[in-house]
Amino acid sequence: MSSPLQIAFIGYGEVGKRFARDFLSAGVEAIVAYDILFDDPSLAAAKRAEAQAGGVRPAASAADAFRDADIVFSAVTADAVAMVARQARSCARPGQYFVDVNSAAPETKRAAAKELDAAGARYIEAAVMAPIAPKGIATPILAGGPQAAAAAALLNPLGMAIKPVAIEYGRASATKLSRSIMIKGIEALIVDCARAARAWDVQDDVFASLNDTFPGTDFAKLADMMAGRVRQHGIRRAAEMREAADMLDDLGVNADLARAVADAQERGAAINADKAKGTKATT
Repeated sequence: MSSPLQIAFIGYGEVGKRFARDFLSAGVEAIVAYDILFDDPSLAAAKRAEAQAGGVRPAASAADAFRDADIVFSAVTADAVAMVARQARSCARPGQYFVDVNSAAPETKRAAAKELDAAGARYIEAAVMAPIAPKGIATPILAGGPQAAAAAALLNPLGMAIKPVAIEYGRASATKLSRSIMIKGIEALIVDCARAARAWDVQDDVFASLNDTFPGTDFAKLADMMAGRVRQHGIRRAAEMREAADMLDDLGVNADLARAVADAQERGAAINADKAKGTKATT
């Protein structure tokens, strides 16, 4: 490792911004990021300025971000994992850590690992097991791969909570996506339940019945919270659920329900976004 430690991010969205901020607070002095929006003529200036304001150097390209980094975090969208890994093959160098925190199917992560392995880099399959916002880099992460324990030893002292679970690739992502089928499915059901109940003005009776059936849960509060999650993250969660569906396909399990949940997450994001715009417009 070079001194001081240098960290790069490919993808500077919610995860990249929060992780970068936390690493800077932990004492990491050199952080660089590259995002495809840095190349968008209409957004580049603002996005680059945002990175600089956060203490992060905006890279001119992915290769620029990789160049001096000891650790590269891939924090893009699930549907971009394979493409980023292919590009990384030509940018990564032997011994460099590549931590893939994207929510992708086990087979997608295995394919990504082959690309980075071919470059001699240390691919880390990372599965983020809870929302990032509350804890940032301290969010529980399961890690897989031959170098998972080494990555944990390097990053956990900075405040991360990486738990190596396997030396092979796939197990960490399978754990994450199996959980996602339940969590994202519940979100989709509750959002539709609440919309129907409120349309008929029967929400009080419906939520009271659910509270009796599942003691200890405030379904009215849960419905509002999950609607907010879908509104903010539904598009990204839809992509994640399609990865979960791919995992089920690979197992020979019918994935229709998982794909329906993905569609519901995407639909819920659009519906709730329109609702939020309408509410804002009337205030």
